[in-house]
Amino acid sequence: MTTTDLSVVPARTRVHQVTGRRVLRSEWAKFWSLRSSWITLGVALVLLVLFGTIAGYTYSPDATGAEGPPGPGSGGDAVALALTGVTFASLAVGVLGVLLSAGEYSTGMIRSTLAAVPRRLPVLWAKSAVIGVIALILSTVGALAAFQLGAPGLDGERISLSLGDDGVLRGLAGAGVYLALVAVAGVALGVLLRSSAGAIAALVGILLVLPGLATLLPDSWYDTITPYLPSNAGSAIYALTESAGSLSPGQGLAVFAGWVALALAGAAHRLVRTDA
Repeated sequence: MTTTDLSVVPARTRVHQVTGRRVLRSEWAKFWSLRSSWITLGVALVLLVLFGTIAGYTYSPDATGAEGPPGPGSGGDAVALALTGVTFASLAVGVLGVLLSAGEYSTGMIRSTLAAVPRRLPVLWAKSAVIGVIALILSTVGALAAFQLGAPGLDGERISLSLGDDGVLRGLAGAGVYLALVAVAGVALGVLLRSSAGAIAALVGILLVLPGLATLLPDSWYDTITPYLPSNAGSAIYALTESAGSLSPGQGLAVFAGWVALALAGAAHRLVRTDA
């Protein structure tokens, strides 16, 4: 007869099932554990508030041609002035999205991440959700702060507005939505290209260079195509007024969200089909 020494029997290891909620919590923890996340978010918020505030105090009707009706992004209304820093903030949050995804490929951490989540796609959705929600909240707060801080500089001016005026809150919230979508697009480009430098270059090219290249097209093509370019459609989301040929806020949101969804679809296909 033999006896078993229970002291040497290993304890049963508890295995946790991989769920979307646990993947989301993991990506949330990874995001806030990176110093670059704090720095880049801070830069985006400072740019958004600083440029919007300065624009309010340096506004000059003669310089903006305020005699005619204001157009989106022209600086012809108080919302457009408050959101002067959106372009710069979009680069910051877009880069943050890229670093959140492509950064794992450069460090090799993506192998551990995908080993823990074999289905892979929940990783992409979790990263997009984390950066999207954070960018939405902070960008909306930054847009509201820029508007309120710059408002005293517009006292007595024709374009002066308050938060209670028609379309103001919608425009400021639209800026938050736009920047959140840019951040998600950064995540998608990072997964799709798997290179921080390449994805950042692609982001800058799409948001800043592509509209300039469109000016080389014939006038008939330019007028038809440019409203649907990502940055132009995105700017329509937070525009207080519509100019001739531009999209409405709802149309701009649908078009820009479509571009982001297309990038996510490409990223999801490569994530599933190719090795890390």
